[in-house]
Amino acid sequence: MSTIAVLGAGPGLGMSVAQRFAEEGYAVGLVSRSADRHPGYLETLAASGVPAVAVAADLREPGGISRALAEITAELGPIDVVYHGPGAHDLSAPTVSILETGPVEIRRATAEIVEPAAEVASLVLPAMRSRGSGSLVYVSGVSALVPLPFLGPYAPASGALRTYARTLAAAVAEDGIHVGSLVVGGLIERGDIHQMLTEPGTPAPYATLDPDKIADAVWRLAAGTEDEVVFDVLTPDLVNPGGGR
Repeated sequence: MSTIAVLGAGPGLGMSVAQRFAEEGYAVGLVSRSADRHPGYLETLAASGVPAVAVAADLREPGGISRALAEITAELGPIDVVYHGPGAHDLSAPTVSILETGPVEIRRATAEIVEPAAEVASLVLPAMRSRGSGSLVYVSGVSALVPLPFLGPYAPASGALRTYARTLAAAVAEDGIHVGSLVVGGLIERGDIHQMLTEPGTPAPYATLDPDKIADAVWRLAAGTEDEVVFDVLTPDLVNPGGGR
């Protein structure tokens, strides 16, 4: 049985990805910062009849990634697919524009967004290259493609993450490993931000994206049938919504 590690297991896209791969018979390892919702997640996955484990870990903390991946491997066996889509930063923290962004802020955002992605690759690629198979899917924001000054340091950090994923894909393509880039711009339904901004029974204040459709794209990226997929409803005049690249 193949195994996927879902790094960033929230109620929206993370769980949609987990369920999509469970439907294909994958064992599922979930990783999120808090264990509070893990019982419900595992109950949902149990209906698919596949083994699943949930690990509480902050991927930005030293040792968090290695411990989470080690626990998943110990419970479910070798990891075949990694979905890397953790939340980028504290939602309650104020953002600053790029004009107010200095080197300290750039370093902090890069440490939050790019460094964990590189650590994940360093931990799983040796075994994947030895087997001659495996997939990683990295999620970045639409500011990786479209200049969004109001996001401050997170815009260039998101661009760096996308570039890292695309460069890594070129480096391991001949090893039988797929590295996919998923670019998302929009409010993902059922996700934490969607729930925070939307009153029960009222329409969302922004255009939304269906996490199940995005999860289908993650499946295609992991299979290697596409290299990059873009979903965007924030800047529809600049990026083709749901288009592949």
